[in-house]
Amino acid sequence: MKARLIEFGVVEIDDRRYDRDVVVAHGRVGRRRKKASRPLRDHYGHTPLSLREPIPWDCRRLIVGTGVDGALPIADEVRDEAEHRGIELVALPTADACRLLSNADLDDTAAVLHVTC
Repeated sequence: MKARLIEFGVVEIDDRRYDRDVVVAHGRVGRRRKKASRPLRDHYGHTPLSLREPIPWDCRRLIVGTGVDGALPIADEVRDEAEHRGIELVALPTADACRLLSNADLDDTAAVLHVTC
């Protein structure tokens, strides 16, 4: 799978462009369902990645692209859950996360990619 951040707000995965946050699991790309995390926005200053939204836990490594500037907050509960499940959580600015995802074994790796901030 080839993934790259094209510009602020746009990521390209296998020659298809997405202008929204995405989740990659088992080689498939879907929309990030972050609406459930929005009530936490005031606490974090931005809608965080939280356990209120679907997270692809069926993996050994979860890559989180934290945005162009790396500003996506990750709730402590997500980090705790990853540790509890024995999943390596790797949080990087989205451009770096895309490079890591491009070289990953998709049988063992999932990703949540934030395409703004």
